[in-house]
Amino acid sequence: MKRSGLITTKIGMTRLYDDAGAAHPVTVLSVGDCTVIGNRTMDKNGYVANILGMREAKAKHVAKPQAVAADKAGVKPYRKVVEFRVSDECVIPTGTTLSAEHFVAGQFVDVQATSKGKGFQGAMKRHNFGGKEASHGVLKAHRSIGGTGMREWPGRVLKGKKMAGQMGNETVTVQNLKVFGIDATENLIFVEGAVPGANGTFVLVTDAIKKAQNDLPIPTKSGETTQVTETVAE
Repeated sequence: MKRSGLITTKIGMTRLYDDAGAAHPVTVLSVGDCTVIGNRTMDKNGYVANILGMREAKAKHVAKPQAVAADKAGVKPYRKVVEFRVSDECVIPTGTTLSAEHFVAGQFVDVQATSKGKGFQGAMKRHNFGGKEASHGVLKAHRSIGGTGMREWPGRVLKGKKMAGQMGNETVTVQNLKVFGIDATENLIFVEGAVPGANGTFVLVTDAIKKAQNDLPIPTKSGETTQVTETVAE
């Protein structure tokens, strides 16, 4: 059984305390106005998915294809639109506004976001190279990467060679983060540990695929939600 994920925004980090008084570093994620704006069906699209939107926007502030698609679906355009593939029993009706209670305290989740961009960096910072010896005989080459090419064959730099270049600003997924707690009033999710990206970044949160998940609301937390227990082998 595969449930839908949520689109959230990263607020920042803080610390929370458990019943024993131990401090836990947590990342605060805001669910905000995350809404189901459409569905994919097996008959029409060949797969089943929920289409979620977040941060309502004016039509003039989104790309024309997105504005036209939203108009045809009879929903408002959103700045961030994401599809989450789900199983048949986890389809959520269009127009449903999701909340932080979609997840349960104690469960594990996978998060995905765009990491902070760090600009053009050398190989030592970008790839954790050790550098050359800091001794006599090494002249102004302590942080260089050494040889990169070949001789007669193949006579070129192979693709994938670790060299200096753009660092960060890429999609990063962190798995098996524990949900420390939920604030239903403020629509916040508290996830233990660090989440990639700067504050304000869109973060996709889904059930962890490598952990057993029990007693999760199916398809989500709402008036017609049913509790179904499922165990997935780790």
